[in-house]
Amino acid sequence: MAGGRGRARGGSGRHHGGRIGPGARRAPARRRPPAGRAPCRALCRLAAVFRGDGMSVAAYPIPARANLAIAAAAILANLALLWLAAHAPAWWITAACAIGFSFTNNTVFALHHEAVHGGFHPDRRINEAAGPLFAAFFPTIFSIQRISHLGHHRRNRTDEELYDCYLPGQSWLLKTYWIYCLLTGFYWVIIPLAGLVYLAWPRAFRSKAFRQGPARWWGFEPFVADIGRAPIGRVWLEGVFTLAVQAGLFWLLDLSPVSWLACYWAFGINWSSVQYTDHAGSPRDVLEGAWNLRFWPVTQALFLNYNLHLAHHRQPGVPWIHLPRLVRAGDPAPSFWPIYLGLFRGARKAPPGPGPRPLPEHPAPSPDIP
Repeated sequence: MAGGRGRARGGSGRHHGGRIGPGARRAPARRRPPAGRAPCRALCRLAAVFRGDGMSVAAYPIPARANLAIAAAAILANLALLWLAAHAPAWWITAACAIGFSFTNNTVFALHHEAVHGGFHPDRRINEAAGPLFAAFFPTIFSIQRISHLGHHRRNRTDEELYDCYLPGQSWLLKTYWIYCLLTGFYWVIIPLAGLVYLAWPRAFRSKAFRQGPARWWGFEPFVADIGRAPIGRVWLEGVFTLAVQAGLFWLLDLSPVSWLACYWAFGINWSSVQYTDHAGSPRDVLEGAWNLRFWPVTQALFLNYNLHLAHHRQPGVPWIHLPRLVRAGDPAPSFWPIYLGLFRGARKAPPGPGPRPLPEHPAPSPDIP
């Protein structure tokens, strides 16, 4: 085992017939975590797995200074565009600001994605402080997004998460409706609304009626089940923080509901368009079921290589700046637009045969990076 965890310290400690020799040191009794902290620690361990602990940090260092600079620039751009959209003298200026915001806020989301994997900053305190701030610009709750995203890495392209196809016994119409929610931005709307539901009634996520009713109908039942197991106090406080940030934006920038909605709906459409285009039509494999999409260079820069999604799914702990190095020569590299436009045709029949099984909740991290 790595790190020598299986070896007792002390030269006289030997095994005889399954018994530890008299000279062996006894390991100190482990303290049980206080009630309520165990789920939180389990979540942190799962995040550590998908950070890629055990990989060479020297080979794939977190670009901390670049991340901080990009975060500052993207947030300042967000603030400027939100203000100008609200105070523009003409509608077309508001529309232009909304389009610009749809890209700059995707940069903030990409940094949020890094923080989810523990890859925004090597100092964990900074990483865990930045994550809720980035989440507030979505707006969402950081812990909810972390739980959901790590669950996505475990369930990708399984029967539980196959949004572009319909399985035997499933409704083509319902699956096509889900796809159009993605294409029109309504998929984004569900996430802030879910955050408000959590703030108003956090135990709804632990309710069987909620999980098997609205959550199942929208295709989010496994995500809601995961969220329901998280410690309520921490998640709820992060939700209050998000709400406070959004209220502060309205007050400090003197925003109007119409301009805010224009900017955020444009962002929602832009963000949603990428969220399943990088998976639609890919192999039914938890790790290989993604694409390294071809983007325009400027879009790839603004999205921080988010389009290299297959490389990310293979090694989720590698920071965004190193993903181009992990693209293999034989990997397919489809263009974004044909897959995106193909989604407008609706759900297609799932390939025959059983789908992959979800990964275990705490899989062993891969020690090697190709």
